[in-house]
Amino acid sequence: MSLTQTAIELETWDKSSQDRSTDGRAGIASGVSPKEPEIGGVDTIIIQQLGPVDGGLAAWKVLIAAFVFEAILWGFPISFGVFQEYYSTLPEFKGNPNIALIGTIAQGLSYLGAPFSAALTKRFPKYQRQQIWIAYPLCIGGLVAGSFTNSLGGLVATQGVMYGAGFITLTYPIISFVDEWWIARKGMAFGIIASASGAAGVVMPFIINALLDKYGHKTALRAIAVGMVILTAPLIPSLKGRLPPSEHGAVARTDWSFLKKPLFYIYGIATLIQGLGFFFPSLYLPSYATNIGLTSTQGALVLAIMSIAQVLGQFAFGYISDKNLSVSVLAILCSLMATIATFAFWGTAKSLALLLVFSIVYGFFGYGLAVMRVAMGKAVSDDPSAVVATYSILVFLQGIGNVLVGPISNGLLSSNISISVYGIAKYKDLVIFTGSCMSLSAVIITLWYAAPKKIRML
Repeated sequence: MSLTQTAIELETWDKSSQDRSTDGRAGIASGVSPKEPEIGGVDTIIIQQLGPVDGGLAAWKVLIAAFVFEAILWGFPISFGVFQEYYSTLPEFKGNPNIALIGTIAQGLSYLGAPFSAALTKRFPKYQRQQIWIAYPLCIGGLVAGSFTNSLGGLVATQGVMYGAGFITLTYPIISFVDEWWIARKGMAFGIIASASGAAGVVMPFIINALLDKYGHKTALRAIAVGMVILTAPLIPSLKGRLPPSEHGAVARTDWSFLKKPLFYIYGIATLIQGLGFFFPSLYLPSYATNIGLTSTQGALVLAIMSIAQVLGQFAFGYISDKNLSVSVLAILCSLMATIATFAFWGTAKSLALLLVFSIVYGFFGYGLAVMRVAMGKAVSDDPSAVVATYSILVFLQGIGNVLVGPISNGLLSSNISISVYGIAKYKDLVIFTGSCMSLSAVIITLWYAAPKKIRML
């Protein structure tokens, strides 16, 4: 090492040391991790060069690996509707109302378990990779075990509980790695990850449907498990954090001061209410399409188009949220456009063309709101350690709507179908409920945004 290079590194260390006196994480952000062990009474400086943030090969490898994991592993439970339709045709399960429990539990654990998985990840940051290696076999094993069961209870325990628990346990170490590598462009990075489910939604239902039709659910589950391992296992070595072990003590401490800020609760309530109506379009668009005389293929096309719009919307709003724009304005825009799409297009749709318009607008803006979680976290806390905590809590709040989809829809759906009536009668109350949730979410944030500055500064 040259003297010039040594001098530069010492100067970098000196500046970062000064920064660290006011902010314990400033040295992390600078890309240098200094330590000062004493050896024989002499201070020795050890310089650890960290990889560049917001770009570079290592950062992109982590982000791409996270995208693939999200697309493959999360794409499976959100495509459960295909399994549900298949299971309902089997003699041993036909007419059983508890079939939906399999998908509800797998998805519900992924949402409601978010704060617990995030807490585990933050509490033991040195063991994040081990957390992945423990959860990954549990997740894949749930599918393999499910292929050997002949009872609905067995499928609930394996395809539901095992898979859901494994998935959520390995998700937040990956989220934490992405959080370390992407700082200024964090919104874009999380937008890319969020859009992965949309990318999976374009192709995975068709693949699962083809496997079920040709081989049955047992062989299909085994084939899907093997495919998941082939596509994701080689990427596990790429999943690693940016920070060295010496910094993990600081990372493990979460700044909870955001809980004292009213704005966090405004975002939380808006997310909760939006989540209560958010999931209905993706669940009922295929059956709505069939009820207005379209084919099942056309119904699947509507969902595929909405998934494509989701990918574009979540990437776009993730990118925009990194800019100097108000996250409240972006959130209001997303909810408002989702409201218009629901009331104006879905409720009046009597043709494929109008359903496609709805799927594009709702997919782009309705799903775009989910990406705001990172920007919302930044708006209520300046401490980087709070990002994963705020993110997981908002995921939990939106997930409450996912768990309540069944009970709510049972109370809103009608048995009558009339093409001339709004929402073709059967879905009228469901459409109105969905649009109302979107609009109320926008109103809540708008009222806060319009409040006097003295209140908003609390």
